[in-house]
Amino acid sequence: MNPNESSPAPLRDVAQNAEATARYLADMQRVLLDMGANLEILQRETRVHCRSTSVEGDRWYHAKLRALPVEKALKDVLKSLNSLTDGLEKSAYKRRSHDEAVMNTGKARKEKALEKARKNNPQPIQAAPNPGEERDSAQNYGYGGPASIYDLGKRSA
Repeated sequence: MNPNESSPAPLRDVAQNAEATARYLADMQRVLLDMGANLEILQRETRVHCRSTSVEGDRWYHAKLRALPVEKALKDVLKSLNSLTDGLEKSAYKRRSHDEAVMNTGKARKEKALEKARKNNPQPIQAAPNPGEERDSAQNYGYGGPASIYDLGKRSA
């Protein structure tokens, strides 16, 4: 089969849409959390059963020591399940941020190109007027302007 051909894939439409991906992952997370609740009940019941099973001649701690590997295995399964559900939630957020990054990339590239064009083609700087030229009275004098109202008479109107 040619990889370029359009073959129906079961999750292709879900993977192409961030919202559909988030819904699918939320459904998976719900199922896993239900499984986790059942596993926690199983863990408690197994602990009670294994710790209460004693053999003739056991000391008080022997049943507990025999139960520890079973309890640890179930604890590890629950820990993995919790990290899996956390990973599903994180991947839904990452999928949405990927779409936002793709949308913003075009804008960022256009802004960068405009900035580069401005940098390569700077606007010409206006030349300063010669000191001997007449100044317009409406022009902003800046530092060369009159210092007080008595200096206004020295300027030509």
